[in-house]
Amino acid sequence: MQTFLDYLLPVSIAVIMFGIGLGLTVSDFKRVLISPKAVLFGLFGQLILMPLIGFGIAFAFDLDPIYQLGIILIAACPGGTSSNIVTYMLNGRVALSVSMTAFNSFLIILTIPFILDLAFSLFWTSSREINLSMLDTFRDVALTVFIPVLTGLAARHYFPIIVEKIRKPLRFILPGIMFVVFLLVLINEKQSGDKSLVEYWDLLLPALCLNVLVMFVGFFSSGAAGINHEGKYTIAIEMGLQNSALAIFLANNVIQIDGLSLIAVLYGSFSFFTTLIIAWLMKRFMKKKEAIINP
Repeated sequence: MQTFLDYLLPVSIAVIMFGIGLGLTVSDFKRVLISPKAVLFGLFGQLILMPLIGFGIAFAFDLDPIYQLGIILIAACPGGTSSNIVTYMLNGRVALSVSMTAFNSFLIILTIPFILDLAFSLFWTSSREINLSMLDTFRDVALTVFIPVLTGLAARHYFPIIVEKIRKPLRFILPGIMFVVFLLVLINEKQSGDKSLVEYWDLLLPALCLNVLVMFVGFFSSGAAGINHEGKYTIAIEMGLQNSALAIFLANNVIQIDGLSLIAVLYGSFSFFTTLIIAWLMKRFMKKKEAIINP
């Protein structure tokens, strides 16, 4: 099973990132250059605030070091295609969501090695040597994130009619791929673990805290920065719905420590639904507040 996952995970990540690329156009990047405030603040939230919150949660909960590392790993990953889907479902700023996903998918090539190196120095006490060079991580993430996104962008540019026909079904196919990956990893964790996955319920609380806390921090901090209503909950969605599939890939294929992917698997099992519900409540809150201010 593990050998199969070693091939399935990178292929799945590449397909998902290719799907994200199909939703991009050159105008998305032009929009960022013309009005970069929301994207820059969103990237600040994901690249700075999220890891800081992740470290705080890792220190706050009495967890095994491997699970503390798991919290940091999921906090270091970018938003995935699911965040774009949730934003679309709630009529948020889809272009902002896609732009944040794209730019962050490129920037993590530099940020993930730094964040994980810091996490290992703080939490990992084993004498085992961890091979986590920036060059290796750059290569693996580039092959599964950077190149597929650029390929999808090029495909939409040169074959717009074909891409337009498949983009809508991809909104359902890509989450389906992630669901299958999570299911297979869950089965693998159950087979290789020393206890049932049900007994890992105590890990759900820190994972849920990360999901909920970063959403509210993103929502209120972006509001304080002057981001408009739709931008506020779009940033909250992008911060709350991390690319769990990428975290699983990094845990199993790059870092290669047993059990490290468990937090990402648990996070991926509920974060789509909790993020959707919380963002919907944020949207209703804004509407009610606006109705009171402008009756």
